[in-house]
Amino acid sequence: MNRFDAMSKEAMGKLEDLMSSSRVNDLLHKREQEEKKKNCILWILAVIGAVAAVAGIAYTVYRFFTPDYLEDFEDDFDDDFDDDFFEDEKMEESSKE
Repeated sequence: MNRFDAMSKEAMGKLEDLMSSSRVNDLLHKREQEEKKKNCILWILAVIGAVAAVAGIAYTVYRFFTPDYLEDFEDDFDDDFDDDFFEDEKMEESSKE
């Protein structure tokens, strides 16, 4: 067992030497900086998405509760047009007979 403990201590020492080398440290720092940039971009996109969702919900609620005045306005004209159209058909039918 002592032999394996000595080997593991030796391996850990070599690993620490590798970790302390400048190349590995540079690579790790670059990776950390890239992760920070990605994390920042992710937060910005999350905030934009949340604002867009709130704006969409607010617009939907506004459209639901706002009365549609144009619908009543169009109904007045539709009624007049329909009456004239049916009167013209009745005249055409009576003139054919």
